[in-house]
Amino acid sequence: MTKPEQRHRSAKQRLLTAADELFYNEGIHAVGIDRVIAHAGVAKGSLYYSFAGKDDLVREYLTGRHGKWADRVSAGIEAHTDPRERILAVYDALGVLFAEPDYRGCAFMNALAEAAPDSVEARAATTFRAWVRDLFLGLAADADAADPKQLTETLIVLYDGAVATAQMDKAPLAAQTARRTADLVLDNAGIRARRRRRPRG
Repeated sequence: MTKPEQRHRSAKQRLLTAADELFYNEGIHAVGIDRVIAHAGVAKGSLYYSFAGKDDLVREYLTGRHGKWADRVSAGIEAHTDPRERILAVYDALGVLFAEPDYRGCAFMNALAEAAPDSVEARAATTFRAWVRDLFLGLAADADAADPKQLTETLIVLYDGAVATAQMDKAPLAAQTARRTADLVLDNAGIRARRRRRPRG
């Protein structure tokens, strides 16, 4: 990699880091491009060299948030083989997230609250919500739920309720409440933990 390419990558990453911090903590519409540039400590031309404009920066910010959360949830799920525990692992991941000192709620809910229809934020939120729905639907199907779609709807309501409660009430234990309720929902759906086979001999 040449030095100009290294400088470009460094400037772009600094801009994304600054945007992530400012957009998440203060709001996308409240933070102008000049604030991001100043916070990143780069020349103004660096932003327009790396991004087409603010919408492009916002898109990458939200794409990054989506990717990081998907990776965290996937890691939690993959730590289990039992289909029931894989579902509950999503709420465990929420519990870890809520306990972080800089947690300010779901970046997509926050972005959507100030977004115009068909904006970059609205489209990113739609993509994120589709991922959440597909995630739970896949987990419900893997657990052999009698009605995966109905179970998915219930699990999403618990997910959303935990996210909103943790943000509005500063209540990180909301994830535990959602997990306990999900436990009851799974019991009601007949999805039990699978017994481990005892080794022979």
